[in-house]
Amino acid sequence: MTRTTSAVARALERIGRLDPELHAFIEVWPDEALAREREAVARRLPLGGLPFAVKGPSGIRSFAARRLIAAGGSPVGATSVPGPGTHWQTWGLGAHGRTVNPWRADRTPGGSSAGSAVAVATGMAELATGSDGAGSVRIPAAWCGVFGLKTTNGLLPSPDRSGLASAGVLARSAAAAEPYLRHVLGGGGPDVAPAQPLPLSPPAPLSLPLPAVYSEDLGFAEVDPEVAAVVRAAVDRLVAAGTVRLLGRDAALLDPVGAWTAVRGGSPDDPEAVRVRRTNDERLDALLAGGALLLTPATPNRPHGHEGPGNLYSTALTWAFNLSGHPAASLPAGFTGDGCPVGLQLAAARGADVRLLAAARAVEDALPAAPVPPAAGRAAAGR
Repeated sequence: MTRTTSAVARALERIGRLDPELHAFIEVWPDEALAREREAVARRLPLGGLPFAVKGPSGIRSFAARRLIAAGGSPVGATSVPGPGTHWQTWGLGAHGRTVNPWRADRTPGGSSAGSAVAVATGMAELATGSDGAGSVRIPAAWCGVFGLKTTNGLLPSPDRSGLASAGVLARSAAAAEPYLRHVLGGGGPDVAPAQPLPLSPPAPLSLPLPAVYSEDLGFAEVDPEVAAVVRAAVDRLVAAGTVRLLGRDAALLDPVGAWTAVRGGSPDDPEAVRVRRTNDERLDALLAGGALLLTPATPNRPHGHEGPGNLYSTALTWAFNLSGHPAASLPAGFTGDGCPVGLQLAAARGADVRLLAAARAVEDALPAAPVPPAAGRAAAGR
């Protein structure tokens, strides 16, 4: 008789095999994770011991982690975030060293939800919590070839006093992220109530093609031509498949760098910041009217080396939605010629998180399935 290995045991095995190379975790909790899984199975909780990872040293205390545990999720460990003294946030520092990209070890995975993206990309967790104040979920999702969602600002408790940061989730696909929306935004344990109730499924079936606006640069960003070409090819494929229908709307936003910096620095009433936010809010509301999606590259650049991004703003295409509060997601669009993953960003109207996830699933269905990173493949071959 063959004994079936539990999902948590498989995740812990992969962590033991892969993490000394990838450095995605700062702590691992094998005994607690297995015990929670047994309890979830015995109590027949809906997640049944689903192994998930939490972002950073405080992640286990987050609203999302508590909600997932209440539904029967089993946290396997805390993932890496940027180390102390680093002013740029697109990297991570695990227990064994700096976190590496599972596609190219000489590149960063992005951040600040660095280890969370690496963990789900390589199967060390089925999903992971994150937070996104300027792109900290979407950037590592794009650079590790996974799905990452930033929820509508204010929908869940924010880890940031400025209100720019919003909770989010990383998973191998939009479909794999559904337990997060269902149990974190929907139902949950007796001691955690949602900040704002949401339906557990789209209010109405999606009707294809989805109306969408495509913008390479949002009107201001300088985008790597190869990154732009990968995303444009993905959008063209979506149009050809009948998944999206492009609208003739011009996504010309104002560069939000100054406004984001002012708000983050505690000056939300700065006149220029107020002007930029008001203008961009009006333009985004017009772009997203009628349930339209906004499609862009998730980042203007490919993953940079561990020495840092230089003068590039990896956040150039993401932080506008932290200022405006719209939900936004990144999903795999393809690869550059040097083997770096590229993300396609989808943004939707405020509060349309469930519909955005459904749209992301439709988009995923029309695009080639994301491959497994080389590191994860080595682990599978070694079992």
